[in-house]
Amino acid sequence: MADLASPGAIPRDDVQARRPATHVSLTRVGVTGVEKVIRIGVGDSEQLFFADLECFVDLGPKQKGAHMSRFEEVVNEAIDAVVLGEAFKAETLAQHIAERVRDRQDALRAEVRIEARYPERVNAPVSGSETQEMYKLFGIAVASEQGTRRLVGVEAQGMTACPCAQELVAERSRVRLRADGFGDAEIERILAAVPVATHNQRGIGRLLVGCVEGSDVEIEARTLLRMVEGSMSSEIYELMKRSDEAEVVEAAHMHPRFVEDCVREMVRKATEEFAGLDDGTFLLARQENLETIHRHSVVAERHGLLGELRRELSDEIHVPHHVTVREWLAGPAA
Repeated sequence: MADLASPGAIPRDDVQARRPATHVSLTRVGVTGVEKVIRIGVGDSEQLFFADLECFVDLGPKQKGAHMSRFEEVVNEAIDAVVLGEAFKAETLAQHIAERVRDRQDALRAEVRIEARYPERVNAPVSGSETQEMYKLFGIAVASEQGTRRLVGVEAQGMTACPCAQELVAERSRVRLRADGFGDAEIERILAAVPVATHNQRGIGRLLVGCVEGSDVEIEARTLLRMVEGSMSSEIYELMKRSDEAEVVEAAHMHPRFVEDCVREMVRKATEEFAGLDDGTFLLARQENLETIHRHSVVAERHGLLGELRRELSDEIHVPHHVTVREWLAGPAA
């Protein structure tokens, strides 16, 4: 029999199951940076994507640690099943992994997040030149005693034009035009017809939607992408001809928007698009603009239930508490 005190001996008991020195429960314990190739169904097509996964479980105050190797085992089992079998949506795959992780770790709660690079073929606005644009696709799931809740989301880039700087430039233009002999009516016609200069930002928009348990509504990634890109001043394209560049720049300057405007547009579009969904549906809209005349970036975000957002939009009543992602994923209070 091996001497357990000797170097290289394997402990007979489960080290992770021992009592910790400090009896405090941990909110999340798990693994991040798990890189896999997965097959995801998007619309009517199926494609292989590179994905980054995170898996977590809660940890009780009497358990020293989680079984880290089991996370990898469960992920591999689920990925193999999906790559070789049916192609699921990202949020469905996240659900399958979360439920398996919870069972394998004997945990009260398991959380899985999938982030995949997502290609779409799009056409430039004037020339029609086809280009491949890359987006991010998110699938999030939490499995607990109350059941499993899922979120699907996308992230896209676009362009925004600053309304404040544009008004400052427009006012300076009015002064110059008056000095050149133009009348006020002529000046306003000119400014309405000619896009006024302003500084621009490359914007990064994110939209997440989560449906309540039992909902059979399928949220399509392309629908979310359309709302995110349409909330900014203009879409952007990797491949453009000169006519496309002129169209994008003019479109952006004719639709100037603050970072806050982009989030509010996403919320408005989502409440209209998902008018038939339950009030308990979760929504998160986030916009980050990378400034050009400042060294900092600016961010705006709104999260909450569709019911809350509908009340604010229709009755103009401020809802003081906005339900967070974590609160929604935890499910209704018992």
